[in-house]
Amino acid sequence: MRKLTSFAAGLLFGMGLLLSGMTNPAKVIGFLDLAGAWDPSLALVMVGAIATAVLPFTWAKARTRSLLDAPMQLPAKRELDGRLIGGSLLFGVG
Repeated sequence: MRKLTSFAAGLLFGMGLLLSGMTNPAKVIGFLDLAGAWDPSLALVMVGAIATAVLPFTWAKARTRSLLDAPMQLPAKRELDGRLIGGSLLFGVG
């Protein structure tokens, strides 16, 4: 059941990207082109994703087990360190 749920979540995420047009590289480049014809649609997709995720994350933080009875594994560490920043930079560079 967990694999099916993971597959469904990934499929939903992918469909969201397809429907919003975020699989088109020109959309992403248009968002990053601040000096030219800037396209804010990627920012709107991000705001929509954050707004959609707030309630489930709030709910998850208050629980010890998931809907599929797996233990919640949320990060306990809250401070920034060099390892986190370095990993973020490496991920961002691609």
